[in-house]
Amino acid sequence: MRLKPHFPGLALTATLLAALPHTLLPPAAAQDAPKAEPQPGGEAEDASTVEYTVELPDTDDDSLDDAVRRASALEQLRERAPVDAFGLVSRALADRDNMRDALRSEGYYGGTADITVAGEPPDTPGLADRLTSHEGPIPLAITVDHGPQYRLDSITAEAKSPGASLAEAGPVGLEKGSPARAQPIIDAQNQMASRLKDAGHPFVDISRRVTVDHDTHTMQVAFTVDAGPRAEFARPGVTGEERTDSDLVSRVVRPLEGKVYSEEEIEKKRQDLLSLGVFSTVRARAADRLNEEGRLPVTYTVLERPLHAIGFSAAYETRYGPTFSTYWEHRNLFGGAERLRLEAEVNRFGTTGDTSDTGGKLEASLRTPWFAGRNQTLTLDVAALRERLDAYDRDAFTFGALVERKVSPKLTVTLGPQIEFSRVTQDEVTTNYQLFGLLGQLAWSDVDSPLNPSRGLRAAFLVNPIYSLGEGNVFTRLRGEVSTYYDITGDKGSILALRGAVGSIVGASFGGVPPDKRFYAGGGGSVRGYDYQSIGPRTADDEPAGGLSLIEGTVELRQRVSGPWGMAAFVDAGSVTRDPTPDFSNLKFGAGLGVRYLTGIGPIRADFAVPLNKERGDAAFGFYVGIGQAF
Repeated sequence: MRLKPHFPGLALTATLLAALPHTLLPPAAAQDAPKAEPQPGGEAEDASTVEYTVELPDTDDDSLDDAVRRASALEQLRERAPVDAFGLVSRALADRDNMRDALRSEGYYGGTADITVAGEPPDTPGLADRLTSHEGPIPLAITVDHGPQYRLDSITAEAKSPGASLAEAGPVGLEKGSPARAQPIIDAQNQMASRLKDAGHPFVDISRRVTVDHDTHTMQVAFTVDAGPRAEFARPGVTGEERTDSDLVSRVVRPLEGKVYSEEEIEKKRQDLLSLGVFSTVRARAADRLNEEGRLPVTYTVLERPLHAIGFSAAYETRYGPTFSTYWEHRNLFGGAERLRLEAEVNRFGTTGDTSDTGGKLEASLRTPWFAGRNQTLTLDVAALRERLDAYDRDAFTFGALVERKVSPKLTVTLGPQIEFSRVTQDEVTTNYQLFGLLGQLAWSDVDSPLNPSRGLRAAFLVNPIYSLGEGNVFTRLRGEVSTYYDITGDKGSILALRGAVGSIVGASFGGVPPDKRFYAGGGGSVRGYDYQSIGPRTADDEPAGGLSLIEGTVELRQRVSGPWGMAAFVDAGSVTRDPTPDFSNLKFGAGLGVRYLTGIGPIRADFAVPLNKERGDAAFGFYVGIGQAF
């Protein structure tokens, strides 16, 4: 029996590590192969460069074929790195080692590979000189005789310190008899190290010894585990803040002190610092040794964003017209990461040829993070609004004070009072309202992107009791919405997006609820193809009246086409009724197609939709343009 020993080390042994160009390392030839020297005054690609083709092997093992293709510098660099004849020979010589590594990465330790250049071995004397006069592309062929695939025979893990427990490292995760592929071995080591770190060991050291038996075509793997000490965090430090209150950033990271070491806890505090909104970059670095108290120091380094920012946005919807908005903000008003934001919006601009139907909004908000010394945000908001809609006209002054608390990275709770003084006209009847409300909302978000999600779930549930001083009644708005996303192809190329919403207003009659507080459906973000707010009961003047209940749903398929371009096909549905109980009997359906163009701030969206059960007065189609997906 012939044994091939390997030296232990923190990483795989040289033989096994080098066998992973397709998983961990770039092709060796891509790093070291000689390149054609540029001619004086010319570029690298000149008359001395040669063209070539590569014939790759078909081994009847898809994983091995993929490993060979990825490992081959000849194939990977063929189109993007011009080479002369001498460089081509050097690249072919290097590829022989790459092929050996590819074979071993898939468990074929007895396999061999050959490469020919124009039918000759690459180490043939004078080959490069003869290739300089070769006409047409130079043919290269890679052949592989993989032989038997080796199998794992024994897998062991032992503690470096006698008597130490390996329970926290968990199972190795390798099975006897499985192929002796390199990546599962690396994964097993990484998983053990990760579990030990999660258990509070910051200085994990795992080495491995791999022995290959060529007679039995088997491999033995032995891990030696040094978990190191279990550590708690020392008081974290923050550096780099200039205009931001040092006491504030210290309060943000201070809860880390005394907790058992966890990379997840370090990341949570990094995200908490970023959520202040004043830092563009936050980096965390744990010390490489414990302090005198036996605790682990952690330092966060921050880089502050510019103090001021300005932005704008635009959207368009048929009949409702264009909407333009702009904002200016101060990101650190008093040094405590307070954000003052001033916004202005104008909508329905020019839809009637004058300004009679033009609406707008002026708003100022002050956001104070870490309110009352806790990880929660207070937002004070004051706004003046003018709305000129088909359903009603409204002039209003509003004030709100909302406290937002992140219960977890996915769950957010919002609560606070609202005050509104408004004048609303519907069906030529004008009513003045003085409203006092309490807004409560639970929001759940577990998606991979807020503007362009491809997987996960979002949900929100709102409870909004409102007291109308003039009417002397109390009514409560209830609304829930859920959206979910499925990556059908696994590469974010085809996304199935689903959305559902339901709402109800209880505690008052239809006439006791102000028109602007009722539910409406239709338009972008609702049921596309129908006019904004057009779905539901009508007034005596045949204008939208709104309702006390709402149902909405959307099925949308988002397809990437090429580069940043994509398309969408969708069907929307919605119903609004006067009764507080949602009703499916009068659903309106709209369907359409859309174009998406992906940018750094999210997709630009253009949708065209038609109503499927059109009634008198409904538009023939709807066209919508905006930033971000419809939901």
